[in-house]
Amino acid sequence: MAKRPDKPKKEKCPDIGGQAVVEGVMMKGPDAIAVSVRRPDGNIARSYQKYVPPSKRHKWMGWPVIRGVVNMVVMLMTGVSILETSAKLLGIEEEQPSKFEKWLSDRLGKSIDKIVMGVALVLAVGLSLVLFMVLPNLAAALINRTVSSLLVVNLFAGLVRILILIGYIWATGFIPDMRRVFMYHGAEHKTVYCHEAKLELTPDNAKQFSTLHPRCGTSFLLIVMIIAVLLGAISDQLIHIAFGIPRMTFAARLLRSLIILPIVAGVLYEALQGLAHSNNVWVRALRWPGLQMQRLTTREPDESMLEIAIDALQRALGIKQIEPVQQEVLEAVDAVPPAEMVDL
Repeated sequence: MAKRPDKPKKEKCPDIGGQAVVEGVMMKGPDAIAVSVRRPDGNIARSYQKYVPPSKRHKWMGWPVIRGVVNMVVMLMTGVSILETSAKLLGIEEEQPSKFEKWLSDRLGKSIDKIVMGVALVLAVGLSLVLFMVLPNLAAALINRTVSSLLVVNLFAGLVRILILIGYIWATGFIPDMRRVFMYHGAEHKTVYCHEAKLELTPDNAKQFSTLHPRCGTSFLLIVMIIAVLLGAISDQLIHIAFGIPRMTFAARLLRSLIILPIVAGVLYEALQGLAHSNNVWVRALRWPGLQMQRLTTREPDESMLEIAIDALQRALGIKQIEPVQQEVLEAVDAVPPAEMVDL
């Protein structure tokens, strides 16, 4: 009996990660990170670096759930570095360091740039903790004095957290520079869609697609908050049953939020990966809130922005190489540390 020939396997399109920056876009391919920005004179400045996922350096970092936690941590670290790289590519003149910064640099043996970026990262994380953990848990602790239902208290805290997130993003949209960043964010999504549709990467082809993409980090952030509310309610109920604690103090509630955050991030990373590659009615319903959130973080880009996003993606995929004329620019830019970014 003749053996039936095997059906040819469909070639899977690699997931592309990315990040909008000031006047540019970062794209992460399977083995490279590329940043392209539009300089004030209209020319494009570029940065390129080979990329090795943490899971290839340490196998355990690629395990399900754990890889989501690794992604979250590395995303924070690399996001700041990408912003620094894009600023240098733009040729933004830096202010002269203060005497304190020079003194701190001498004491720590680090460059002023690294110290400033480190302080910026600490302040950013600190602000996030205050806005999305301290304030909601403080509000929950206050309402818990009069309301005994742990479910109501956790739903209230979750609502406060989500409203703070939406309000913060909405407010930043009024800043002119941030509006342009949101336009580049839209260009990034359209370009990735164009690549996934296997069309030629041109502005005309890319502009037909939506600015909303299911793998965007905005969707990840919103769903993490929603699931954190549900897990918080469950964990508080378990604590009440196990220890007989009728009410959670502010400190205990904050500690619980910090403990479950990496668990939520790890589980949601796996869920989003599944949601991004499915398209049935239930998956579309689950994706809907995150996609609507992206209406705040994306804008319709112009053609020049699409050109920048396409340029970055072509180099991240190895379709185009960095021209020799850009080498001088690249040497002036600190290397971007390899990292496993959250997709889009």
